[in-house]
Amino acid sequence: MTEIARGLEGVRFTETRLSKVDGQAGELTIAGFPLEELAPHASFEEVLFLLWYDRLPTASELSGLRSRMLAQREMPPAASNVLREAAARHLAPMDGIRMGVDTVGLCSPEPHMEGEVDVGCAVALTAHMATIAAAYWRLLHGQSLIPANPGLGHAANYLYMLTGEEPHPDAARALETYLNTVVDHGMNASTFTARVIVSTRADMVAAIVGALGALKGPLHGGAPGPALDMVFEIRARASASGKPIAVEAEAWAREMVASGGRIMGFGHRVYKVRDPRADVLDQAARSLFARTGEQKLYQDARIVEEVMLRVLEELKPGRGLKTNVEFYTALVLHGVGLEAEMFTPTFAVSRVGGWTAHVLEQVREDRLIRPDARYVGPLDRRWVPVEARS
Repeated sequence: MTEIARGLEGVRFTETRLSKVDGQAGELTIAGFPLEELAPHASFEEVLFLLWYDRLPTASELSGLRSRMLAQREMPPAASNVLREAAARHLAPMDGIRMGVDTVGLCSPEPHMEGEVDVGCAVALTAHMATIAAAYWRLLHGQSLIPANPGLGHAANYLYMLTGEEPHPDAARALETYLNTVVDHGMNASTFTARVIVSTRADMVAAIVGALGALKGPLHGGAPGPALDMVFEIRARASASGKPIAVEAEAWAREMVASGGRIMGFGHRVYKVRDPRADVLDQAARSLFARTGEQKLYQDARIVEEVMLRVLEELKPGRGLKTNVEFYTALVLHGVGLEAEMFTPTFAVSRVGGWTAHVLEQVREDRLIRPDARYVGPLDRRWVPVEARS
């Protein structure tokens, strides 16, 4: 009897040059580059070019890509109308953004691939994702929309469109490092969703909308906020009790484990050691908070992390519950001024680069993804007319 691979764990259905995740060694490779070498130094546009074209751009190619993205960054009327209606109904950010992205097929001159590899559509979707996310957040809060600043890169423009203020270079660099860090990560749920959709020869817009739906779920893209909430809750307990934060962190951790709760920011389905993305974002957070003057928050977070790791190893030995990307994602995104409700949308602002690159790979492969399932239901039922059913 064929073994069932629940959740498709361990099943390889294709090959990719985009990223390699080594969960045992704690290593992440992005298109040939170790994450720690690429993420802190590259611009997001350079990483996009790398994923789409399999090489780093020349100076003129990088300038050209930035110009193309700037041209696609303006909020089109179709998207604006949808976002305003969604905001009037107070839909959650991921819902409003998903609806807005679905209008890109009405907005872009190159929205559909029709069986061809179309990097132009990838450019349009990646540029629009940031604009739509920033615009929807402002509409939810009754604020006017802010057009992109032609003098800023993608990461800085995202912060600018959210706030109307040109971000400090350190904040822009921290966000850029984050975007580079989470742009692609193997065959995760949202990436697989995008590839399944486009394998039917649907268009790229449909694939990215589907990926957004998968990313919304808390088991995939919706968990960084609670990791930061934990740090703030422990800090509040320490302030109220007068005890050291390490003491309150240990009490909190033991209470959470005893109650059967999950400590967010620790443990990963793939990584059995420390998530390499946590290391990269730890460094980004350290540099950022040194500038903003919130070093105490960073120091407290490090204490909380150390205590959680120790308690988890004691209470759940052998489980490999190490720091994951969520913990320092929360710190970095908080440090650049984002509210927790925008953490997952900002994840999408990055991951759309990886999604579109995977879509381009799948289009080249042109093979329908169709797994099988073992039937376990009855086989001998007989039809009975409704009037004869008891």
